[in-house]
Amino acid sequence: MEYQQEFVQVDAARLGVQVHPEPTGVTDAPVVLIAPAMGVRARYYQPFATALRAAGLAVVVADLRGTGESTPRPSRTCRYGYAELAADVGAVRAALKPRLDGRRTLLLGHSLGGQAAVLHLALHGDDDVDGLALVAVGIPYWRDFAAPRRYGVLPYTQGIAATARLLGVWPGWGFGGRQARGVIRDWAHTARTGRFPHLDGVDAEAAVGRIRTPVLAVSVDDDQYTPHPTLDRLCAKLTAARIERERLASPRGATLDHFTWVRAADPLAARVAGFAAGLPAR
Repeated sequence: MEYQQEFVQVDAARLGVQVHPEPTGVTDAPVVLIAPAMGVRARYYQPFATALRAAGLAVVVADLRGTGESTPRPSRTCRYGYAELAADVGAVRAALKPRLDGRRTLLLGHSLGGQAAVLHLALHGDDDVDGLALVAVGIPYWRDFAAPRRYGVLPYTQGIAATARLLGVWPGWGFGGRQARGVIRDWAHTARTGRFPHLDGVDAEAAVGRIRTPVLAVSVDDDQYTPHPTLDRLCAKLTAARIERERLASPRGATLDHFTWVRAADPLAARVAGFAAGLPAR
């Protein structure tokens, strides 16, 4: 069943939001708001959204700023970075509140979307969010990759950042799609240092440690971009949160990686639904 395409205006940006139909036969279902990976359009998550609906969850997927149906298209004039992506999560939640208020709410982030969800809770508060699911998310710190690959991660990530600084935008050459240089700057900082940067004068690293929202953290066995240790590093920062840490194995005859897990997500959707059902009352 098709989703309804909506839009949320945030200053000069317009965020594309896909609102999927309510699960059949369920009223007031828990709501999962999905924040996608870098350069990945919201419509890519259609199979996962279908699986979540079948598991009894309402689903909303919001394109990250500058990707898919969201504007502005990254260019030399774009100044946004992680701080704006984190604030966008709140803007979408606020726009949906009149129809979803009172329901159990989960943020589910994939890769960069997971970082944005974490930073939203850290910088803007977590009082109205019941749970956080992180799937194929991590701090891509170069030392957390297995040798010999780790020795290529640092020059690769910093080379992308240098190119974005030189051109004023990352053109998307072979990685991540077209991105604002601020997003690439902040992402490269995490790859170089293993820490979140200061955002709008706030120590984001310290703020993450104050998040109390329960977390389901799932890494994927054959993930080439956020292997298990990168999610372990992120979880270690969430010192005040209760964390359920799991690894998603590839089924027989298939390989699930950073992206393809979306296409075979029925077991994960059931796990997310179980996590939602077990969350404490607000």
